[in-house]
Amino acid sequence: MRYFLPLVLLLFFGCDFQANNIKRSDEFKGEIEKFLAEQDLKGTILVFDAKNKTYYSNNFQLAEKGYLPASTFKIVNSIIALETNVLKDENDSMRWDGQKRAFETWEKNMTVREAFHASCLPCYQEVARHIGVKRMKSYLNKLHYSNMDVNESTIDNFWIEGKSRITPFEQIEFLQRLYTKKLPILNSTYDKMIRIFEKENTETYKYFAKTGWSQDNDHNNGWFVGIVDKKPSIYYFALNVEPEDQKNTRKFAAGREIVTNEVLKLLQIL
Repeated sequence: MRYFLPLVLLLFFGCDFQANNIKRSDEFKGEIEKFLAEQDLKGTILVFDAKNKTYYSNNFQLAEKGYLPASTFKIVNSIIALETNVLKDENDSMRWDGQKRAFETWEKNMTVREAFHASCLPCYQEVARHIGVKRMKSYLNKLHYSNMDVNESTIDNFWIEGKSRITPFEQIEFLQRLYTKKLPILNSTYDKMIRIFEKENTETYKYFAKTGWSQDNDHNNGWFVGIVDKKPSIYYFALNVEPEDQKNTRKFAAGREIVTNEVLKLLQIL
């Protein structure tokens, strides 16, 4: 008889879990693979329909695999910088030191919002150094943004090379907690971050997105993650891809966003 109560509880909560279980669908796998092939890409895209509790993907196995966060970490880096007053708001100035940078578009003073969408790596490396290892690790733990390899030698590059990892599922889970205000941050930080993150605002939807590109050990891997707020529905997406040929990245930069938008249109989100 001593096993009766735990068994009842197990059955009760098991039934409750199953009743609320989130669905997975790969019904559009063929079309998604075609979109990827057209851009000479391979990988996965994960789209979550929060209202209908349904994930869509062409490859759920790859969506559970960890990758370097690359510049998608600018979302978290911005949040921590706002919380620690390293940055004041989306209009704060990120000044160019006059040194040659990888892209001419980075060789100017920018606002935080401009640097975020231009994916200015040296801008955000400076932000990370000002945050420092102790505060960075503390906030990563507080935000439950796990598996980042942060120490004194990696503070300004841990998101683009090395051992840090995040999965597409984890990207979406974090974006959900951000957009539904479940993160332990100030309301003012949330409001500023939303203004930084917003990419497009139309009469029918709001579109938030961030690219990412890592070249660890000459291996190219890229992200495009974000949110579409199309009330009353909200959708979250995380694409992670690689070039079919690692030596040919001609379509890689633009292809990430092209594929994502094609999938969002296919799902009648855009």
